[in-house]
Amino acid sequence: MENKIKNLIEASDRIKLAVKNGERIILYGDSDCDGITSVTILKEAIKNLGGDVFAVFFPDRENDGYGVNARAVETLKDKVPVASPVDEANLAPFGRALLITLDLGIGNVKEIKKLNELGFEVMVIDHHEPLDVLPEAKIIVDPKQKDGGAEFSYLCNAGLVYKLCQELLGADFSESSQNSFLELVALATISDMVPQIEENKLFIERGLRSLKNTFRPGLRAFFDIFGEGEIVSGGFLKIISTLNAAESKDWQNESYNLLTNSSPKECQEMVENLKAKIFYKQQKIKEISEEVSRRISQKPDEAVIFEGDPAWKLTLAGPVASIIAGRYNKPTFIFKKGDSESCGSVRSLKEGQSSVEAMKACKDFLITYGGHAKASGFRLKNEDLERFKNKLNEYFKKYAKGN
Repeated sequence: MENKIKNLIEASDRIKLAVKNGERIILYGDSDCDGITSVTILKEAIKNLGGDVFAVFFPDRENDGYGVNARAVETLKDKVPVASPVDEANLAPFGRALLITLDLGIGNVKEIKKLNELGFEVMVIDHHEPLDVLPEAKIIVDPKQKDGGAEFSYLCNAGLVYKLCQELLGADFSESSQNSFLELVALATISDMVPQIEENKLFIERGLRSLKNTFRPGLRAFFDIFGEGEIVSGGFLKIISTLNAAESKDWQNESYNLLTNSSPKECQEMVENLKAKIFYKQQKIKEISEEVSRRISQKPDEAVIFEGDPAWKLTLAGPVASIIAGRYNKPTFIFKKGDSESCGSVRSLKEGQSSVEAMKACKDFLITYGGHAKASGFRLKNEDLERFKNKLNEYFKKYAKGN
């Protein structure tokens, strides 16, 4: 299929130039399966070009929420190299470091403006819904932006990065590298629940076929632990759930470390540790879901489900919201209530019903928000929680009357 994704060739050319010039390249990816695999694929593609990635960052969703956040900006400012006046002249018009966001960034208008001021050149590679204003990144690759290549909007972010790798590596994109990357793309595509159509369908078929003979120690470990027969017969969902059980701490992610580790023994230990987290996670999701059901039984007339608690982990908000939205067929907002701010996840199942559009109506008092039409996230001050809830109820009641 002919490539019509806006800025994809420009992104490829810019990365090649950064490699050629030995520029400092930093990757900042989301902490789920799609974000982790996106970072892994691009880092290895840059290595195949003969370049190096200076640093990799994953946000701690539990403490910082989603996307590029204030603590990230504070941490990243020390990663910009100090340049002499002569160096500054040679680097113009580029920043002193190339920061590439993966599976996030399209909604981080304020944060990316700050990164520009710090001396970064920012490239956004994302597949989420743009907000009313795009961030001031040097290059934005997002099929959902205006004239961005809407016919490719079905891609998950790892699929988008794979398309970038085709441009980056060209004739040097070996079949073994393609298969290795597509193993990850297939897992991300299934995990992110994007439509299994067109190239997504091909990516899944080829990736899962290659997965049976993977050379990646981090994936091979699943065969050793779960058994090859179980994985081949559909147990790849266990791989996905295990990868998504990981957490990010101190900007590093356990699943990323697993996928990029070259030691079979260490990879097996990592998978065992992640397996242990899955059971705990499933139990907590069940407990929170039951508590939400108990609460909403007392208020059946509301158009949305809007529940939060200081004791709930933010990393569990998405899975809980999915269960509750499916159970009651209502837009569901589940959040962790912090000391002064709350952050949460949203799920909306009805066709034509966009959680992002709903939150645009509340943008004046939301700190950050964004994502997909049916799966998104938000952050706001606690003093605005009731206002947010009322506005959402008003929005979705009007939607129901109009449909």
